[in-house]
Amino acid sequence: MSGDRPTTNYDPAALKEKYREERDKRLRADRDAQFQDATGVFEHFADDPFIKEPLQRAPVSEQVDVLVVGGGFGGLISASKLVKAGVTDFRIVEQGGDFGGTWYWNRYPGIRCDIESYVYMPMLEEVGTIPSERYAKGAEIFGHCQAIGRHFDLYDRALFQTRVTRMDWSEEEARWIVGTDRGDRIEARHVMIGQGPLMKIKLPGIPGIQDFEGRIFHSSRWDYDYTGGDTEGGQTRLADKRVAVIGTGATSIQIVPKLAEHAERVYIFQRTPSTIAARNNGPTDVAWFKSQPKGWQKARMENFLTIISGLPHKEDVVGDGWTDFWTRFAKRMAEQAASGADRPPPEIMQEVDFEKMEELRAQVRELVKDPKTAEAAMPWYNYLCKRPLFSDNYLQSLNEENITLVDTEGRGVTGISAHAVHVGDDRYEVDCIILATGFDVGARAHEAGGYEVTGRNGVTLSAYWSDGVKSLHGTQVHGFPNFHIVGGTAQGTLAFNYTHVLEIQGEHAVDQIACDLAEGIDVSEVSEEEQAEWYALLKAKKVDKQKFYEECTPGFLNNEGNFRDKPTFVGSAYGGGPVEYTGIIAEWRQARKARR
Repeated sequence: MSGDRPTTNYDPAALKEKYREERDKRLRADRDAQFQDATGVFEHFADDPFIKEPLQRAPVSEQVDVLVVGGGFGGLISASKLVKAGVTDFRIVEQGGDFGGTWYWNRYPGIRCDIESYVYMPMLEEVGTIPSERYAKGAEIFGHCQAIGRHFDLYDRALFQTRVTRMDWSEEEARWIVGTDRGDRIEARHVMIGQGPLMKIKLPGIPGIQDFEGRIFHSSRWDYDYTGGDTEGGQTRLADKRVAVIGTGATSIQIVPKLAEHAERVYIFQRTPSTIAARNNGPTDVAWFKSQPKGWQKARMENFLTIISGLPHKEDVVGDGWTDFWTRFAKRMAEQAASGADRPPPEIMQEVDFEKMEELRAQVRELVKDPKTAEAAMPWYNYLCKRPLFSDNYLQSLNEENITLVDTEGRGVTGISAHAVHVGDDRYEVDCIILATGFDVGARAHEAGGYEVTGRNGVTLSAYWSDGVKSLHGTQVHGFPNFHIVGGTAQGTLAFNYTHVLEIQGEHAVDQIACDLAEGIDVSEVSEEEQAEWYALLKAKKVDKQKFYEECTPGFLNNEGNFRDKPTFVGSAYGGGPVEYTGIIAEWRQARKARR
């Protein structure tokens, strides 16, 4: 999309009313309680289907300088920075059977990243990975995670298929005493928590879900024994199967085109359609890639972050669907400045938003042949109400004869029985149900890992945060010494390119840890005064997003329409944006060193 003004005329008042009507269809009294955790009778949904032979080992009892919890990009970035800082006495604990995190668990057909590989996949220069495509497939990103593990000799430091069960601060030993489900006892001077927002799966609380007698699984625990094939496709065992996909978010739009290749019938159960723009993917120009100067990836990441943060920029290096919206907004603001007009930025942004959404709806009309299906697939809300999605084949797949888009008009699936999915009085006989219902992205790191953290004087982190997060920079907490969160968005920072957040906070934590160890400082703890000052700055920098998100259709970004009472990570991150946040924490580290 060029960013030029579209020729399509639209009525802003009519669009606002349409958006309101569509939102109201989807509002539910139970809000986020409509979902349930994969615990108790549902814990089997979280089982690891990729481990064919469970690891057998004796319990480990050891002391280390640093314990890294999580082996996804958060843990890998943290561990690699430890190595580069000269800190080698550390242990990594990971629930899965390998490194990868999100990319270990999510291996569904068609999976790929929607952020450009050259900014999303960290340490390309150091590790030597050349992504084969601009938007890499999941298997390739998983392979890159493994390559990072090999490059920094992390495998010998990792305990896989191991889950932390508790973490207790010992005043006497000035260490964290960490237990695991394998009976390990790890005494760590410092801990780094790197469990991300896509760790804790979310199940729909649909009545009768336990009564289904066919095959049912969450998309992040794909059952290839049942479907056949792999992430590239080839699900031939579904040739005589009727498959239900519940959800139309980022996962679903990648799964559906692959299922369409072989399944007898695919029913897509939709509450709210996503915004879907063309990805325009293509192979990496290897000659271009190899010709890049040293440090090019960091510069590219920073350019992307600057644009996505809505900050002024001289050029758009990435130039893709993500940056398109913000470059349009910047262009319109520049036009206003040149003309001497004085329209408020929110008004200009809404204008750009209406135009963008009109184009996306026009694309649906163009690509989806059946008018009724096309109408159902059109999104009616502001562009950033939901995470924007990109696909070169989802909308086209809705034209396949074996695909049926079931528009539930915002209600969602109302019931499941032994052999069917129900939407009101309509019944759909199916053999398999795939829950593409996402993750509890708002879960705090220790909650996502399923363990409790107990700090000074027996105070648990859950209790300390019972009335809201209290922290410094979203990464450290008073009463919990030598404790670092990598990937903290609540009171921390947020970016669509989440690996950049991990880079920022990983560097922040490792710099402090390396200094403490080098100087022989056993205990470091932020003060209540520092937390209070940070909270005051958060309030001063707060961007009031309540009106915007309350007008959005329900979803995880607005806590299913309950943004006022529970603003989620979107409303609690530092309002000055990630670029400003990076400067603030860097200055804090320098001041910390100066005090010593």
